Amino acid sequence: MTPHHSFIKRHIRTLLLLSLCTLFIGIQSCKKKRSELATIFYKKTPNKVFKKLDPEQFATVFQAVIDSEQSKLKYPDAIKNFYDSHDYEPVFLLANFKNNELNTLVDYYDKANDQGLDSNMFQPQQVRALVAKFYNKKAIKTVDEAYHDMAELELMTANSLIKYSSAIQYGIVNPKNIYQRYFTVTKEADSTTIDQALNTTDLKKYLDSIQNKDPQFIALQKAYTSNTIIPGTSAEESKRIFLVNLERLRWKNKPTESKYVIVNIPDFHLDVMDGGKSILGMEVCVGKGRNSDYRKSLVSYDDTDKVDKPVHETPLLNSLIYEAEVNPVWNIPESIANKEIITQAAKDPYYLSNKNITVMKNGRKVDDVESIDWSSADKSEYSFQQQPGADNSLGKVKFLFKNKSSVYLHDTPAQLPFAQSMRAVSHGCVRLQKPQDFAHALFGDGPKYDLIAKDMASEKPDPTEIALRPKMPVYITYVTCWADSTGTLQYRKDVYGQDIILYANLTKALGASIK
Repeated sequence: MTPHHSFIKRHIRTLLLLSLCTLFIGIQSCKKKRSELATIFYKKTPNKVFKKLDPEQFATVFQAVIDSEQSKLKYPDAIKNFYDSHDYEPVFLLANFKNNELNTLVDYYDKANDQGLDSNMFQPQQVRALVAKFYNKKAIKTVDEAYHDMAELELMTANSLIKYSSAIQYGIVNPKNIYQRYFTVTKEADSTTIDQALNTTDLKKYLDSIQNKDPQFIALQKAYTSNTIIPGTSAEESKRIFLVNLERLRWKNKPTESKYVIVNIPDFHLDVMDGGKSILGMEVCVGKGRNSDYRKSLVSYDDTDKVDKPVHETPLLNSLIYEAEVNPVWNIPESIANKEIITQAAKDPYYLSNKNITVMKNGRKVDDVESIDWSSADKSEYSFQQQPGADNSLGKVKFLFKNKSSVYLHDTPAQLPFAQSMRAVSHGCVRLQKPQDFAHALFGDGPKYDLIAKDMASEKPDPTEIALRPKMPVYITYVTCWADSTGTLQYRKDVYGQDIILYANLTKALGASIK
């Protein structure tokens, strides 16, 4: 035998040994899986049927059950992908059935009503009934029935836990789906949420970890469960007010920065927050609301109020303030020009010059605006700019941040509304009661703020753009009920009817249980 043939022979022998080892390990692994699956269920039930469990046969049944029940699942694709990556093992049952943790799961479902949810969403009765069937050693009579019931229980508990986890951490209603002018970054449940839920080996610890620990949430939950009545409202209206604001607190759209600006529309108020405390607060005016007369409430509305139909409302958003423009030029929006500016100019030929408004036609300034008959003029040919000065609608300064609605925070010469309780009066921008104080809170002491103060006081105003570094986060929100720093509940009426829209969608999602 040549050395070459000897080498080939040894190589073949080695390959055969490796193959036999691999086969042996595979058989042992399969036996281990079979032993684990059978042992856990037999020891806990005890039903001799479970001694015959085979992981591969279960996987076939489980895959078929998932395929047939996809329409019932909260996140069907994510659930299917999860179990496909786990060879269709009953991952959740293997981790939690042996420790009786499924009863713990149902106990948490039962308490969901205390958070303004409906426990029936998570099928506690169905889970209890199926678990009870497993603990009755004579209820499951064949191995095929065992496979099917295990598959049903795995899928039911997995799906219900994902629904519960998603509801507790992210809410029931997605605000982006119900509000037309909602532009706040809001996190949603994803595959990571699902993996964390289904891979948990300490169910109680996991369930405790996802509970809402926000002091605001706890305060409203306490008021909701104790049937607190908000002054000026009925018991039923109070209940509904708590429900919608508990849902808002579940949304993952809250500021995470240490310092930021926040505007609460129903409160007509702005705060500059730093380290959890307000370092500057002021009244603001916001966009006109469809419910400015407060005629509609959570117990007095019709079907037409269930859909968001904004007109001049200030949008809900988050962004970054990047610049202060002192003595700004106001490029008057076409809608305002057509409805208001041209109408006034038609009544008074000196209106435009008195208001320091420049008229442009085809990109060129029009000098003799008093000679134009604005009652018959072609509106599409003209654009309008209000120059800096005492009458400028933007006042002495405006603060810019990127957004899809062309709104900003700004000063105003119209001070009367700040003395009124209902301050939804603008075309969408937010008017500031203390614009110079606001500039100081943003820029702090230094040459930039000194320049702002100097230019705001100038008798010969010229536009000046001053960059803000670092940029300041700004959140425009909508909250109608909260606990103040003393723990006292505060309530503001629903000026935009957004409580009504949210409540209508909550009742649709949760059913009659919250009505």
